[in-house]
Amino acid sequence: MRAPLVRDPEVGLLGPAAMDDPFAAYAALRRDHPVARIGESGVHTVATWALIEEVLGREEDFSANLTGVLMRDDEGHPSIFELPDAGANHVIATADEPDHAVHRALVKAGLGPKRVAALEARLRAWTDQAVGEWIDGGGGDFVPIAEVIPARVVAQLLGLPEDDVVRHRAWAMMGGDILAGGLQHERLVRLATETAQMAAYLGEHLDRYAASPDAAQPPKPDEAMLLSLARGVADGRLDRVQAVGIAIVMFGAGGESTAALIGSCARRLAEDEGLQEALRAEPELIPRFIEEVVRLEPPFKFHYRVVRRPCVLGGHDLEVGDRVMLLWASANRDPAVYDDPDALRLDRKHPKHHMGFGRGNHFCIGAPLARLEARVVVEALMARTRSLRWGGAETSQYARSIFVRRLERLELGVTA
Repeated sequence: MRAPLVRDPEVGLLGPAAMDDPFAAYAALRRDHPVARIGESGVHTVATWALIEEVLGREEDFSANLTGVLMRDDEGHPSIFELPDAGANHVIATADEPDHAVHRALVKAGLGPKRVAALEARLRAWTDQAVGEWIDGGGGDFVPIAEVIPARVVAQLLGLPEDDVVRHRAWAMMGGDILAGGLQHERLVRLATETAQMAAYLGEHLDRYAASPDAAQPPKPDEAMLLSLARGVADGRLDRVQAVGIAIVMFGAGGESTAALIGSCARRLAEDEGLQEALRAEPELIPRFIEEVVRLEPPFKFHYRVVRRPCVLGGHDLEVGDRVMLLWASANRDPAVYDDPDALRLDRKHPKHHMGFGRGNHFCIGAPLARLEARVVVEALMARTRSLRWGGAETSQYARSIFVRRLERLELGVTA
């Protein structure tokens, strides 16, 4: 039996309203069509916690490779934009085993507990300066702070020059564009050009590390990630294209996703004066607050899997080459898993029990760092303000993306 076909106007995943609030559509899918086909695109949504966990446990049936993305065709119908079968597309989160384990080990060397802890002092200095200047200026758009801090962190991890922060911020925020669902030819060309420039830049720095004396020394826990990748190329664990691809992914995974999280934290705080008061009175609740924001507003709303062989999911037949969208943002509000699933609660028994950072073998390797960045920013806001105020929907704007839940504008009032 094939999955029920739902027309996008009925579900609204690609419509403008879903960019601001996709959660009603997710609730309808969970209730009526836990597995559903989006038009004739070959894309199937997977909306419940149980079915997503099932997919993650069936790697023989579902590949993590990113081979195509959902978009609208020239007539406005849901369709697939096929991606080239390139090595740079199949790294880290979009790699299957055994490559995934190799890539993850190389990246993990630069994201260990000691490395993350060593970044905290510098992160606090960047945050204190940025937040202080924003408060002194009377508030306003908070998005530049939400974007520049993760961009600085990613550059520091990779081992890139701090003076290039403007370029780093721009590149970090375009990581999810290819999955946004609204590709236009002009934007696609510009995206391809920018990606090529980023790849060339990262390739130059990768080669610089490969030629450095440090490349012949034993690995250190605080070394640049590009140095670790250069070693991986030198000893044959991956090729240069894959190494550059991993560095590109780090900008989106470590930059855009954390910027999205920080922006969502700021908006949630500004919407609720009582929540602000609770966190100022008990700062030890801030980590719980961040976990609830990740659950309710996951930076990446879904990830794709591609069907490797004919199989059945939720009683529905899938064909080779079909894609499934694992809707993390839907699973995180599944009433079969959570009491009061749409509410932000600081008293949940298991606050980290969510899919906001993915799940299974592909769980986000940078989650501890993202949590740290968000916590440092929220702590700075709570310590240095008496009030944050949000002026309503007209003062903020989400990225026009079905994939990323990121604010592109967030005007806030502030009382120091």
